[in-house]
Amino acid sequence: MTPEENRGWFKEIYRNLPNIVSILGVVPLSILFLEDGFSYVPALIVYNNFMDDLDGILARELGLSSDLGARLDNVADAVASILIAFAVGAEFGGIVLGASAVAAVAVLLRTGHRLGPSPTYGMGSPTNELMRQLLLVVVLQNAYGFDITVPLVAIFLFNSASMLVPFPMPQLIRARTTSVVAILLVNVALVAAWLVPETAPFVAAAFFGTYFYSFATNGVSWLRGGVSPEGLV
Repeated sequence: MTPEENRGWFKEIYRNLPNIVSILGVVPLSILFLEDGFSYVPALIVYNNFMDDLDGILARELGLSSDLGARLDNVADAVASILIAFAVGAEFGGIVLGASAVAAVAVLLRTGHRLGPSPTYGMGSPTNELMRQLLLVVVLQNAYGFDITVPLVAIFLFNSASMLVPFPMPQLIRARTTSVVAILLVNVALVAAWLVPETAPFVAAAFFGTYFYSFATNGVSWLRGGVSPEGLV
C-alpha cells in the first residue's frame, strides 16, 4: 500500500473507533453459546457495560458522533441485552425463561422505536440497566445462595415495563453520570461487586434503590400530568 493509502486507512479506522468498540462489545458474547456459557455471564456483562460506555466516550470526546454510530449502538445494546436475558432465562428455565422472553420483546420494541423515523430519546430505562441488575442479583446469589427465581422474574418484568414507559427516569445512577470520571467510577463499582462479593450488597442497594425510586416517583408524576418530556436517559 502507498503512504497515501495507509493514511486513508488509518483515518477511516479513527473515524469509526466508536463503531468498532460497539461491535467488539458484542462479539465476545458468543461465548454464551458454549455449554457452560452461563458461568461467563457476570464477566460478559461487566465487559459489555464498559465497552458500551467507552464507545459513547470516544464519540463524544473525539467528536466522532454520527447517525450510523447511534443506530449501531442501539442495535449492539439490543443484541447484548437479548443474549444475556436468554442466557439467564435458559439457565433457570420455567417462569424465569418466560420472563426473559418478555424482556427480550421489550428490548426489541424499545430499539425499534429508537431506530424509527421519529425516535423519542430520554424516556424509560436503558436496556443496559436490565443487564446491570442481572449482574448484581447473580453475584448476590453466588455469594449468599438464596433462591433467585423471584428476583429474576421481578427484574425482567419491571424492566420490561420501565424500558417502554413514556416518562424519563433521570435519577438512575448511570443517567446522572455524565463525566468520563463518573462513568469510569460506575464501571469500577460493577467490577468491585463482581470480584469482591462483600461490596455487592452496597452496589446493589444503590442501583436498585435509585431504579425503583426513579420508576415510582416519575411514574406517579406522569400519572398526575407533571412529568416534563425532557429526558436524560
